[in-house]
Amino acid sequence: MLARLRAAEHPLSSKEIHASLTDSECNLVTVYRVLHLFEKLELVQRFDLGDGVARYELRPPDGQDHHHHLVCRRCAKVIELEECDLAEVERRVAAHSGFARVSHRLEFFGFCPACQ
Repeated sequence: MLARLRAAEHPLSSKEIHASLTDSECNLVTVYRVLHLFEKLELVQRFDLGDGVARYELRPPDGQDHHHHLVCRRCAKVIELEECDLAEVERRVAAHSGFARVSHRLEFFGFCPACQ
């Protein structure tokens, strides 16, 4: 499963991961259990891209690959957005609230060129 997540271009659902494996590798219940463990160990990050389906993406070892996603509302195509200019917003939120280690999640939704 780690190899499949490593090769993925976008976050994958448990069913997508299971479909990419051979029947002898593991069943769907095992995929759920392993993803839950990976999330607990902070090896993967879980995303909800607006359709209520949990999707998973491998976290980089250095933890420095912060990014957001742009999701087509019609065909569900996912594009990774590498830029994030919200560090100053995080600092202001932390200073105003007294919270420490403030982070964020942000996903964008629209219609891809093919679906417009």
